[in-house]
Amino acid sequence: MNKDTFKGNYFLLHLIVFIWGWTAILGKAIELPALQLVWLRMPIALAGIFLFMILRRHNLVTDIKKLSIYFGLGMIVALHWICFYAAIKESNVSVTLACFSTGSLFSAFIEPFFFKRKVRVYEVVFGLMVVAALIMIFRVETQYTFGIILGILAALTSSVFGVFNGILMRNGHNGPLVSLYEMTGGFIGMSIYVLIARPWEGGLFTMTTQDFWLLLLLGLLCTSIPFLISLHILKTISPYTVSLTLNLETLYGIIFAYFIFHEDKQLTGTFYVGSAIILSTIFINGWIKMREKKKEAGASF
Repeated sequence: MNKDTFKGNYFLLHLIVFIWGWTAILGKAIELPALQLVWLRMPIALAGIFLFMILRRHNLVTDIKKLSIYFGLGMIVALHWICFYAAIKESNVSVTLACFSTGSLFSAFIEPFFFKRKVRVYEVVFGLMVVAALIMIFRVETQYTFGIILGILAALTSSVFGVFNGILMRNGHNGPLVSLYEMTGGFIGMSIYVLIARPWEGGLFTMTTQDFWLLLLLGLLCTSIPFLISLHILKTISPYTVSLTLNLETLYGIIFAYFIFHEDKQLTGTFYVGSAIILSTIFINGWIKMREKKKEAGASF
């Protein structure tokens, strides 16, 4: 792998993580129910990806087997977003992102199974520390219990489709095509449920003008573009590294929420202690991984 290519992709990774830091803020600002928000977000993101592929003259054709895989992963993406935004509605941005930061630890256990490597002891230790920190938050922030559960589910589903997308990219699948049909599959699956169950009151497309513009911003700038980039960089960067770097999204989001929504007034000191434990284990884990990679690189010469 070209060193400059890796550095370029790593820069792109940090750029999209910064952009994703705003998704929780927009989810909080948009007044629509979580299901309606996600259902409307997906076709906007789909339109952006489709336009990109048309302008770049990408092939839109794939076989049935690949299509079924992409559709299935799209359902997991939709479920992830539903859990994520429902967690924000049930609690707040800071609580959701603190729980979402457990995603890299889920990846540490899921990735070895599919990439055929051993689970490392220190990853298990860090996992237990994160569980202890979450129990600490659970015991104090009891009014946010359901939001905490949803936040953890959002992290788990994110890790699952992240690892599978990593496998697809390593096996030569076309990134934009994967993006297009994952969005399509998620939207179709949600539409069937929405049209049958009608899970929110009012019209399917009823919203304020402000919600409309915020949805466009969320669907295009914060979804279409980062989604395309994230699949591209998975060709050279592992799902675990992506998941680990995503924890910066937690830091960005909590900082943004502090200044925009003044969430510090809603949370206790114990929440921040627990969050600090979660983030510290994740970043120490990343530091260990970097040292291991340097040793492997040194041994190869």
